[in-house]
Amino acid sequence: MLKTLMMIVALLTAGLSAAAASTAAVSTANVNLRAGPATSFPVVTVVPAGSRVVAHGCVADYTWCDIAHGTARGWVSARYIQIVYNGAPVVLTPVVAPAAGITVVTYNRTYWDTYYVAYPWYGSWNTYYQPYAAPRVNSHNRAAACVDGTCAGARTTTSVFGGSTNQIRTCSGGECSATRNSTGRYGNSASRTRTCNANDLSCNMSRTGPRGGTATGTRTFNR
Repeated sequence: MLKTLMMIVALLTAGLSAAAASTAAVSTANVNLRAGPATSFPVVTVVPAGSRVVAHGCVADYTWCDIAHGTARGWVSARYIQIVYNGAPVVLTPVVAPAAGITVVTYNRTYWDTYYVAYPWYGSWNTYYQPYAAPRVNSHNRAAACVDGTCAGARTTTSVFGGSTNQIRTCSGGECSATRNSTGRYGNSASRTRTCNANDLSCNMSRTGPRGGTATGTRTFNR
């Protein structure tokens, strides 16, 4: 493990003479280099695990980053690249990226026209491109625990617009039940409860909409 970390640090620090707007990085797995910051974009090439790359910046939430691999240019999910931060190789997370000076860049048609004219899918810009949307979640919490054969989990999410959702799930004796409650920005609420039983291979569901309407259903399964 120590030898691997030292090799990663060596690869990364070897590129620190790059321009200030660029950062030396290493891929942590075989990862698709895509023509834009989403899995919907076509694959430019595959970056092998352990490859030295150069990060030129990331989108606003640091989930996708613009990198160069040899002569290829494109986008990879930030979780698959590492940089040197505080003397150690670290994955490029939304916390690490701004602290390490990774710049925020914008993806647009100019980028596409600059790097992909020679590719067979170049003329399909309108098929692949959708404007980047900033995250609509401003907090997310979850917790889980198991005691004496019973497991329970809970998670809560709040929106930048004021709405929220919480869900509680419990499992015991081959049966799991989950209840989700959502409240919109104007106070309207909706709920869903689903229970699945491994013993009789069935799931029951009930929903209540924001206007009070209800729906129920049952499904059965075969092993």
